[in-house]
Amino acid sequence: MSTVTLTVTGMTCGHCAASVREEVSSIDGVTGVDVDVSSGRLTIDSVRELDAQVIRNAVEEAGYQLAG
Repeated sequence: MSTVTLTVTGMTCGHCAASVREEVSSIDGVTGVDVDVSSGRLTIDSVRELDAQVIRNAVEEAGYQLAG
């Protein structure tokens, strides 16, 4: 089991969070996704460590960017 917490920029509402949650949830091995719009915090639980680029691609597909 692996958990990673990242910051997503540009989210302003529940729809933003839902878009990010939907894309990240589609990554193979992801078991849980929590998105906090106010802080931009994205927490991903997965069965194994995920490739950072795969996460970045999913967030960008939703229309947002990872901070940093």
